[in-house]
Amino acid sequence: MKTIETERTVLRFFRSEDVDAVLSFMGNLEVMRFSLSDPYDRSQCEKFIEWCRSRYEKRGYGLFAVTLKTSKNVIGYCGFYDQNMEGRDEVELSYRLHPDYWNNGLGTEVAYAVQDYGFLVLGFDRLISIIAAENTPSIRVAEKNGMRHEKDCVYKDKVPAQIYSIKKEEHIKTSEARSCSRASS
Repeated sequence: MKTIETERTVLRFFRSEDVDAVLSFMGNLEVMRFSLSDPYDRSQCEKFIEWCRSRYEKRGYGLFAVTLKTSKNVIGYCGFYDQNMEGRDEVELSYRLHPDYWNNGLGTEVAYAVQDYGFLVLGFDRLISIIAAENTPSIRVAEKNGMRHEKDCVYKDKVPAQIYSIKKEEHIKTSEARSCSRASS
């Protein structure tokens, strides 16, 4: 099983025993506010985990459980979700964290690490994020990680959204700039 480490987290594949942790964020109205569904119940969280596990087997990638290094608690997910936008197959970089971990840079940290993994390990040429137009915190995460607004859309004919995207070569330039910034600090 592949893991991705950041300064404060370890991202790993979901396990069946993660259901209570998943319920803590997917069952949270605040977290699900910008999604197409109501908060999940326990049964839906179990199905979500099984769906994630099937994606690992079929595609070799999917949504990773975000765990804190200090406690090993699952606090959200970040990973890849296959999309078809206007007849074009795309890979979406998707993320959700429990509200207790908002506004401290964790979203940006894990999304960047997963973006890096997608480009440098999985070999993706491009990633998108489909973000509800009113979800300014997620828009900030995308922008901080070098993604740019590509266009507006109505996601699944229901939610006004914005598509953010980044190509591999843009990510590499962002990585180089981050490395230079850290070296000069």
